[in-house]
Amino acid sequence: MSLTTPYYLIDKSKLLANMEKIARLRELSRAKALLALKCFATWSVFDFMRDYMDGTTSSSLNEVRLGHERFGKETHAYSVAYADYEIDEVVSHADKIIFNSIGQLDRFADKASGIVRGLRLNPGISSSTFDLADPARPFSRLGEWDVKLVEPVMDRISGFMIHNNCENGDFDLFDRMLGTIEEKFAPLLKKAEWVSLGGGIHFTGENYPLEKFAERLKRFSGEYGVQVYLEPGEASITKSTSLEVTVLDLLNNGKDLAIVDSSIEAHMLDLLIYRENAKLSPNTGPHRYMVCGKSCLAGDIFGEFNFENQLKVGDRISIQDAAGYTMVKKNWFNGVKMPAIAIRELDGTIRTVREFTYANYEESLS
Repeated sequence: MSLTTPYYLIDKSKLLANMEKIARLRELSRAKALLALKCFATWSVFDFMRDYMDGTTSSSLNEVRLGHERFGKETHAYSVAYADYEIDEVVSHADKIIFNSIGQLDRFADKASGIVRGLRLNPGISSSTFDLADPARPFSRLGEWDVKLVEPVMDRISGFMIHNNCENGDFDLFDRMLGTIEEKFAPLLKKAEWVSLGGGIHFTGENYPLEKFAERLKRFSGEYGVQVYLEPGEASITKSTSLEVTVLDLLNNGKDLAIVDSSIEAHMLDLLIYRENAKLSPNTGPHRYMVCGKSCLAGDIFGEFNFENQLKVGDRISIQDAAGYTMVKKNWFNGVKMPAIAIRELDGTIRTVREFTYANYEESLS
């Protein structure tokens, strides 16, 4: 089946590999796994993922509603700050609400008295090497860190969310940081009924010691008598999706350049934010090109890659690992055509589940 590029292609067989690892971890550790909608919220595959996960976690009113209505099962609500006008609707869609601060808990505890309430803790450590994404950066606004301040509010909450991992594929680092969390927050953990350890743990990656990870989670759960939650985002969808693009033009300005019908600022914004290159496979061969987006941004560049053959106008390129923080961040910069979303089913057939038109662009403005 030939679709008009650009489009995101979600491959269910690759998604299934991640789901099976998540299911295995749940079985071994008795931890629960919630899809982090901030990373991936393409609800057309929620029916497929639902059998392997326990629910969703959110960062806004829109996400908690989407999780409740489209995924179902457990629905956790979290936000850095809730507004007065949205709290009632948030509560109506959630099973648990996690407040970022004691101030927000004080303000909305009564409104949320009908559901489970929790608080975010900030342990002051993280695995992030990039300041922009470091939840423990200096003067961080993400969570409470003073045990003496939290203890007096324990009668209004039953658990905690601690998110301090970021693309962490190092089990030993996770283990050490969890030990530090235990040392710092033990008095609070012993009074809790549940603890979410957040996302950013790359436990579905190749060669990750899943059994050791499960044993550590189970030990943590037993030590404090808590139900452990994980919030996998990238770990849920890693390597499951490609961004399919077409070469529109070729030129040389000291390097061979290939301009494609897509844009990192519009379609893979994290590449721009974190100054990363896209991923191509196999990325081998004697012909090297800088693959560039079609927007007016000078730095709209996917990266430099090797190809077996010289590229021609009309050639197709598949940008790999394009699920996380892409479809949830895509935008209409330059009015560049927004990629469609397609799914490759387990039997190999491909179906388009969403296309975006001029009307969608026009309606996004006023």
